[in-house]
Amino acid sequence: MSSTRTQTPAQRANSRRVAFATIIGTTIEWYDFFIYATAAGLIFAELFFKPAGAQIGLLLSFASVGISFLFRPLGAFLAGHYGDKLGRRAMLVITLILMGAATTLIGVLPTYATAGALAPILLLSLRILQGISAGGEWGGAVLMAVEHAPKDGRGRAGAFPQLGVPLGMLLASGVMALMTGVISPGEQFLAWGWRVPFLLSIVLIVVGFIVRRAVDESPIFEEIAAKKKQTKVPIVELFRKHWLLVIIAALVFAGNNAAGYMTTGGFLQAYTTNPNGPIGFERTDVLVAVSFAATMWFLTTLLSGYLADKIGRKRTYQIGFTAQALCVFPLFWLINSASLPMLYLAFALFAVGLGLAYGPQAALYSELFPASVRFSGVSISYALGAIIGGAFAPMIATALVQATGGTTAVSVYLLVMTLISLTAVTLLKDRSGIDLSIENQAEQEIGATVFDKRELPAGVESTLIKR
Repeated sequence: MSSTRTQTPAQRANSRRVAFATIIGTTIEWYDFFIYATAAGLIFAELFFKPAGAQIGLLLSFASVGISFLFRPLGAFLAGHYGDKLGRRAMLVITLILMGAATTLIGVLPTYATAGALAPILLLSLRILQGISAGGEWGGAVLMAVEHAPKDGRGRAGAFPQLGVPLGMLLASGVMALMTGVISPGEQFLAWGWRVPFLLSIVLIVVGFIVRRAVDESPIFEEIAAKKKQTKVPIVELFRKHWLLVIIAALVFAGNNAAGYMTTGGFLQAYTTNPNGPIGFERTDVLVAVSFAATMWFLTTLLSGYLADKIGRKRTYQIGFTAQALCVFPLFWLINSASLPMLYLAFALFAVGLGLAYGPQAALYSELFPASVRFSGVSISYALGAIIGGAFAPMIATALVQATGGTTAVSVYLLVMTLISLTAVTLLKDRSGIDLSIENQAEQEIGATVFDKRELPAGVESTLIKR
């Protein structure tokens, strides 16, 4: 099997196709997700929540970003259940279509000025559908990438679906910058230009559908299906045996997600473009800077995949969280200088920790959970971590700025979240290279945390990579 031995040329070619398919699919999914968050930070308060006033309207706009996270576990439960029973590929196609349909429909919604209270209700409904899709998509994408990869290349392979996040942000901020600065500047953007990025989703979905349909099913799932070893109710089995692991894994993601949503969730865009605030940059200037940040995030995420294979998932994470913790105060010191070059520097520094603490996640999560409940385990851990971390991070940050008049409290909040995640990853054991097949379930069931002191059953040899 490709995940446990040296790959043949045909298997290597298939792994490349899978990597391409996962990065294309996740880029499209996250473009859809971030287009909403960017619009929420820039114009949704005025278009959909104007009667609440400027400050409350912005809080409500960011709350609509966070509400979708509350529905991610539903998407994770559904996709995890059927992904462990019916396969990874089918879930990827379904979630892609659901996300694209919701995003496209947002592009044709009436605003509050024309539909009254119905407008924000419809907006929230479609945002919830985006949340369900995002909750189910990630687990399938990372398992397709990692389960197709050789054991010594899972960090690199798992980084590819992770790259879809900075690429999605790059695409979303780039399209928005094009609309605000070139195609529909000023009032035209508010009148109709904001709709175009949402409507573009329908084209991207067609591309993603074709690419994802062309890849083979995960070899691990094919083995499970051939031997009829699917778990009847994977979620019940997951929480009965591995509830503590799910909680720790969720906390690992929370700190990175909270930090990442300062940009992807629209907070920094709103803070730096507020005409009544201390910065007052033009929208297009900030969107171009966010595109630069996404490029840096892409590069550090790619680097972290290679590091995860070289020095291990856990150590790469610890380096990443340390870098992130060191940057949470300088981030705002530089931004508050109101200098555009300093904004670029702030984003570049922040991207180092974000990428290093994000790239190894696919490999780490995939190696934590047994084959029979792996889709459920990685999806639900990811969804819960997103709720704890990023769901309401932009709203919390906005409330802290409004309450204190500064950004120091936001830095403290991000530092606390980062330290929680650093502690959580330290409680896990590095399981780099463990045999992921259903036949190695005995080893997969034990030893994922530092608290688990159980020994391997007699006759079962460790398949971990020795360092």
